[in-house]
Amino acid sequence: MFSAFFYLLRQRGLNVSLNEWMTLMEALDKGLSGASLTKFYYLCRAILVKSETDFDKFDGAFLEFFKDIEFTDELPKELLDWLENPKETPGNSFDMERAMKNQYLSPEQIQKMFLERLEEQKEEHNGGSYWVGTGGVSIFGNSGYSPKGIRVGGQSRHRVAMQVAGERKFRDFRNDNILDTRQFQMAFRRLRQFSSTIDAEKTEFDIDGTIKETCNNAGSLKIVYEKPRRNTVKVLLLMDSGGSMEYYSRMCSALFQAASKSSHFKDLQVFYFHNCIYSRVYTDPTLRYNETIDTNWILNNLSSEYKVIIVGDAMMEPSELLEGSYYNYGVRDEIPGIEWLTRFKEKYPHIVWLNPAKRPSWSNYWSRTYDILNKEFHMYPLTIENLEQALKKLLVAR
Repeated sequence: MFSAFFYLLRQRGLNVSLNEWMTLMEALDKGLSGASLTKFYYLCRAILVKSETDFDKFDGAFLEFFKDIEFTDELPKELLDWLENPKETPGNSFDMERAMKNQYLSPEQIQKMFLERLEEQKEEHNGGSYWVGTGGVSIFGNSGYSPKGIRVGGQSRHRVAMQVAGERKFRDFRNDNILDTRQFQMAFRRLRQFSSTIDAEKTEFDIDGTIKETCNNAGSLKIVYEKPRRNTVKVLLLMDSGGSMEYYSRMCSALFQAASKSSHFKDLQVFYFHNCIYSRVYTDPTLRYNETIDTNWILNNLSSEYKVIIVGDAMMEPSELLEGSYYNYGVRDEIPGIEWLTRFKEKYPHIVWLNPAKRPSWSNYWSRTYDILNKEFHMYPLTIENLEQALKKLLVAR
């Protein structure tokens, strides 16, 4: 009877071989999935699915075949019911001093404490610092604040949870592809269009010209050469680092690697900021204050020829963008972030904003800065299609 699942997977377009199926049977025989449907799901997917692009097909077939089996998650149903409707804390009045202590807990400590709470907790808790609940500073729950912890239920807000308990939703890899280094490199090749020919002898092999002239010459090979081109592209890359951007660190790392390895730039300058650009930017993504540079130095020394790419989620406290901010502990910048961004926009006619995050739909407060910056800049989501559109935009002045 279970073999019907094998044929259903193949019927739904998954190329599952007999060897892979027998490997799954062997894994089940060894008890690797236990009695958990969730563990069985991950075991099947790890063995039978060869590409992330097939995750949707697999999910559909899995749900179709096991739709009549009652799902019992590892988390207590009562707990998940409590957390289904997060309780908001009025005014976001979190005990920040208590919350910041959570950052010193190790992942092992947090996991151990989480299992202990599941054994101890018998009722709903909200706005606290100990139990699994909502709206507080506990390291377990949702809709509160903690610089580290496990989100249980609810929606992601600050993107700082080290783990999501009970999460069984997966990204659609068909249309919204996460970018890897190779894809970034291929996209950056478009910037070669900025390169120009130099006044020299025709020594570069012209493939298109050779094909055309050979065809015109009745198929007899006629090689064509062209003048060599030189890289004239100068790129200034400004990347948001830390905080909510930790969630996208892998993607931003791929972008940096692709840019730094690219041979299509005459010059590449990379600097970092946290949330917004202020009077000093960082030369290292770890954001150490002793590794900063005066932002005015960039504006005064990097000419308007540079093509500027800003990478960030555009989400921050509105005061950081509109009123100035403490961009480093104890160091306040009185000039608001929007003023610094405007200076870059005025100096560099070729400028785009790449955003790895979607507009936050869970709070008008956090979407405010996103909307302002989306209006001020040509902002593109970090998908393959939109990355290509952003680079095309760099080819022309606004």
